[in-house]
Parts: sequence; structure tokens; C-alpha cells
Amino acid sequence: MLRNVLWVLSLALGAMSTTAHADDAQRQYRFVVVPKVVHPWFDQLNEGAQEAAREIQRLTGAEVTVQYTAPQSASVAEQNQILERAIATRPDAIITDLLDPTGNRAVIREALEQEIPVSVIDDKGIEDMHLPVVGSDYCTQAMVAAERLVELLDGKGNVAIMMGVPTASNHAQRAECSRAVFDRHPDIEVVATGVDNDSISTAQNQAAAIMQAHPELDGWIPSNAAGPIGIGQAVKEAGKAGEIKIVGIDDLNQTLSLIQEGVIDSTSALRPRLMGYWFIISAWQRANGAEVPEYIDTGHVFIDQDNIEDYL
Repeated sequence: MLRNVLWVLSLALGAMSTTAHADDAQRQYRFVVVPKVVHPWFDQLNEGAQEAAREIQRLTGAEVTVQYTAPQSASVAEQNQILERAIATRPDAIITDLLDPTGNRAVIREALEQEIPVSVIDDKGIEDMHLPVVGSDYCTQAMVAAERLVELLDGKGNVAIMMGVPTASNHAQRAECSRAVFDRHPDIEVVATGVDNDSISTAQNQAAAIMQAHPELDGWIPSNAAGPIGIGQAVKEAGKAGEIKIVGIDDLNQTLSLIQEGVIDSTSALRPRLMGYWFIISAWQRANGAEVPEYIDTGHVFIDQDNIEDYL
């Protein structure tokens, strides 16, 4: 997926390498990536980050290490502990996706006070810190999915929303923007909201319980990458594939498989590998004194039966 931007990046890195320090080939760079939780979506982000590190090393000769450390659960305390340990090692930059901007604020402030650059996937709630962001418009992503579900239901029906981590601003924003779409359609009613805390198994259990409590349910919309997989598995187990419509978020392999099977209609997906890639590129540029954009938008894509083969 990244090859179509590599030639542009090669030119940019080549130009920068001629103006960087003369001993850059001898330098070592270490960037720490701390996601929300152990999760296949963040594994894709890490893949993009590692590819960027290899590309920088190939083009400049510098040694680049990406240290990826994920909390075992969606715990703000655990994430803060990982961030604090990272700060103590004084990396060249920290890249993170905050579980709770309020709960994470103190440790991010500590990093900045020690002049360790920090970049984030979403700065909602900490805009005053002016941190570089690599991400996309999460509201637009969610609205695309919600509008698709409304279309599938011909503008009427009972739907449910699966929240991810409620304190995570991008998850909350997706849920809010999905609800705003449904509110514009008087014959669409949101009858239930689940919370999966970014766990596929929790999403499956929550979806099964909600469908049992609401047998009239017509459709589902998630607000995170775990949601569509757990929902899809619950719908399959209930024997209601195709009957209960699902429009997903993001493009994990299990989500794509469920689209192929016809369990999920489609998905509105971010591009985590590209996000990880540009996180490291921009962090390396900052380490060499270059100005970087405050916001890098890596966009999102809509995947359905018509183009699913392009993403497998």
C-alpha cells in the first residue's frame, strides 16, 4: 500500500540527507510508539513505522529503531506507566494514541518539559499542547459509514452503536457523529449502545446481548476496529447474516473476510500503515531540525464488494 508514495519520499529524504549533519550516517535514532492497547489495528501502524525506519536507514545510512510497546489492556494507568518508562530513556520522539486526554495530560506534559517531541493520532482534548497529529477526520469517516447504513435500511429501522473505549476521543467522536447522522433521519432509531473497550470478544458478547434484548434490531455501526469483527461474529452465530446490516470501521483482515462472506456490507477505513509510516518520517525530520506540518491527513477509504479484492 505504501509503495505508491515511496518514490516521492525518496526524493524528500534524499534532499534532507544532503543538508543533515555530516555525521548523520553515524547517528542513531530511537522512536517509541505507545498505542492504546494490544490490537491488530496498531500492529498495522507498527508495520508502517518499521517500514519508514528501514527506508530512512537505506537512504541516509543512519540507524533507526522503532520501539513499539502496547498496553495489555485499555488501561490509562498502564499506558501512562509505559510512557513514563519511555520518557526516562530519552528517545528522539514519542508517538502515541491517548486513551484519555485528561488522564494522559500530566505524562505528556512531562515529556514536553524534558524536550522530548510527542506526536499523536488525535489531539482532541489536548489541543492547547499543539502536538503534531497524523490521522484523519474521524467524524467524516463515521458519517460515511452511518450514511451507508441508512441507505441499506431505506431510511428506516432500529440500529445500535458499538462504542470502543469511551474515554478515547476518536472513538467517542465516531459514535457522536454516527448518532448525528441517524438523528437527521426520523425513521431511524438508536435503540442500544454497547461498549467493547477495543476488544473483539467483548464486542461479540455485547452484540449478542443487545440483539437478544432487541430482536427487532435492523443494523449496526461500530466506532472502532474491533467492533465490526465482534458484531459480525455475533450476527453469524445468531443466523442473521444479511438480515441485520453491518457497516464497519477500518480494514482489519477479519473485517475484510466478513465483507467477502456478506456478513458485513462495507467499511469506512483509515490507513494505519500509512499513519505509522508518516509518524516516523516526520519524527526523523524533526530530529534533524526540520519543520513538520502540524497535521498530516492520511485519509480514509470505503471498501465494499466492488473493491474488496484491492485490499486483500
